[in-house]
Amino acid sequence: MWATKEKPSCYPSVMLRHPTLSCGVLVCLLLSGCLVSPVERSGGPGSITIPNTNIRAVADASRKAFARYGYRPAPSNMPHWIAFERPAGRTGEIMFGGWMHGGTAIRVRLNLVPIPGTSDIRIMPSVRRVSNAGRPGFERETTMALRSWAAQLRPVLQDVQSRAANAGPR
Repeated sequence: MWATKEKPSCYPSVMLRHPTLSCGVLVCLLLSGCLVSPVERSGGPGSITIPNTNIRAVADASRKAFARYGYRPAPSNMPHWIAFERPAGRTGEIMFGGWMHGGTAIRVRLNLVPIPGTSDIRIMPSVRRVSNAGRPGFERETTMALRSWAAQLRPVLQDVQSRAANAGPR
């Protein structure tokens, strides 16, 4: 007799009716994943944590380990980061275009990050190609993909870790 009229359902939900709200919730969910990562597991590829140590012990261990692999000290900003470099070699100069300008070098920069509440230090490496290396005012650094260098740096960083671990806080 009477035509029944269905009640409007709750679907589409509030999220579909208010796209700004749904985008806001999505952004919050994505960012919360980044904010909950513990510091000792952050830093990206090639990063390592050295337990129970201090900046001086890490710097000394880094100098010894990198010298063993053919690197020499480069301009650094202690206690924040320390850098080492080595010549790119003939193939590197041809590959990176340094054959026209002279010395091309590979520079590794180790960012030293103390982990709050512990005596651990996180080392986060970054690799750069340096054109006109050794010519002040003319050097040009270009950041290189660390993923390709992570395997080459792993033994050096493990050497640093074994030398500097458990040196104690100072």
